[in-house]
Amino acid sequence: MIEYAESKEFHQLVPMSHQELVAKLRAQLGDYRFNHCLRVEQTALTIAADNHADIVRAGIAGLLHDYAKEKSAQDFKEMIAQQHLPAELLDYGNGIWHGLVGQYFIKAELGITDPAILTAVAHHTAGSAAMSTLDKIIFVADYVEPGRDFPKVDLARQALATSLNAAVSVELRQVIDHLISQQQKIYPVMIDAYNVYGIKQEERH
Repeated sequence: MIEYAESKEFHQLVPMSHQELVAKLRAQLGDYRFNHCLRVEQTALTIAADNHADIVRAGIAGLLHDYAKEKSAQDFKEMIAQQHLPAELLDYGNGIWHGLVGQYFIKAELGITDPAILTAVAHHTAGSAAMSTLDKIIFVADYVEPGRDFPKVDLARQALATSLNAAVSVELRQVIDHLISQQQKIYPVMIDAYNVYGIKQEERH
């Protein structure tokens, strides 16, 4: 499905060719993370097609979701200050920063300014209480791409076969359970997302 990169819409959203974009991503990441991004791109394209969603934005956001993953802590802290982001972000680390703060590196360094793409990158780490379809696609694609082999990942893949929302629900529950088991802090936005998407369907309002 890589032909999406030849579309008119791709060239309207990205100020370079797909090949050049991949090269810039490659320069930022080690082999493992770079190949993960390529798999997420393809997974996002498939999920978008299955859900009649925007394939072009899904491909771009999937490819770039971890663009900032290997930036230094100092780089993130400087960007947090530069963008006047909430000081509470400093209490977290790369696991949160590479999405919420990473969007600003994508905008500054790659010239991609589309709000939907940037928001999907921002939300892929912790979710959101108001996730768009594109947000959900990137959130799930990152979790279920074929290279993932952590315990219970197949439960999320099975849920995706039912619906995108079901996969979001399973992912939120599994990630929060893992963070609790490791006695790690949970970013409040993820709790907000769980309260919307993670609870039983009949309890939603």
